[in-house]
Amino acid sequence: MSAGRGGLVDVLPSALAVLGMPGVEDRLGLRESLAGVRRVGLLLVDGLGYHLLPLAAPAAPTLTEVLAGRLGRLQELACGFPSTTPTSLVSLGTGALSGAHGVLGFTLNVPGTDRVLKHVEWGDDPDPLVWQPVPTLFARAAAAGVPVRVLARPEFIGSGLTTAAYRGAEYVPTPDGELPDRMLAALRTGPGLVYGYHPTLDTKAHLHGIDSPQWMDEASAVDGLLARLLDGLPPDAALLVTADHGGLDAPPGWRFEVDADPRLSEGVAVMAGEPRVRYLHTAPGAAADVLAAWRETLGPAARVLSRGEAVGEGRFGPVREEHLARIGDVVVVCRDRYVVIGSGEGATTGRLVAFHGADTPVETAIPLIVLRR
Repeated sequence: MSAGRGGLVDVLPSALAVLGMPGVEDRLGLRESLAGVRRVGLLLVDGLGYHLLPLAAPAAPTLTEVLAGRLGRLQELACGFPSTTPTSLVSLGTGALSGAHGVLGFTLNVPGTDRVLKHVEWGDDPDPLVWQPVPTLFARAAAAGVPVRVLARPEFIGSGLTTAAYRGAEYVPTPDGELPDRMLAALRTGPGLVYGYHPTLDTKAHLHGIDSPQWMDEASAVDGLLARLLDGLPPDAALLVTADHGGLDAPPGWRFEVDADPRLSEGVAVMAGEPRVRYLHTAPGAAADVLAAWRETLGPAARVLSRGEAVGEGRFGPVREEHLARIGDVVVVCRDRYVVIGSGEGATTGRLVAFHGADTPVETAIPLIVLRR
């Protein structure tokens, strides 16, 4: 997070402070614009990065009005690092950066094993309460008497990621198409916070590319969702709209294939992370050689750091001792539009068009849109 700019970790504390929850701070200064608000709808649109808003605008009249300053309030925030969905959802839910909550990437090596945990497919192993030890703001709000509800897909109920990010909230299983009506219905039941998660814009970006016809169609659908929510807000309610990350396209010539270059696999025991940020867990005694080989091979396409260097830069915030081993011995942060496609990923991840995870502005900048009727 850059100096002087708020972050995703500040959104929930600020919203709950407006609702009168003790022990949290309105870090984003929402109280003045939300005077009289007793109900807050918080919508997270997966992949709606701040710098992607102008691309969406031609298909999104509501966002066009926001960008022009004629509707609501728009503020640029920063997500944490890595700029990826599991990390960001837990940072939102806890108000903590990744070094504290431990969900330090899309995939992570489970220390002491050769297993790679994919957080979006996580069940109950490892135990979510151990893997992610920070109490959520949802749980703290509920304990303080502030009603909190989470609306997301039915298949997310009970998952490790849901428990890590949202535990303590009332979970309302909600198919994507029913999200606006169910959010409005929940807001009408009384004061409190209603959080909704909309996942499909990011899916279209990964599969077809940002600014593709498919992405534009979904941007139009997201805009319709915003308009529907805004039109139906109760008089004492406000709608906050944010995102977990942005993204960028990675053309074919900007890709390093681990399977195609033995210098990138030599000495690497386990590779985790994702194409824009790789964690390399090395064989005993191989860390220095792996660091040198990746620096030479990738050159200016990436920053290749030791674990100590990456942690020392503060990009994860303070890192708990028990979380250090989840970060690779070598950390690879891609620059520009480069990605690293891991061993065996060519037929799956290698076919994607858009990516995120690194620390470029187009990946880390996210909006906070404040709307009232």
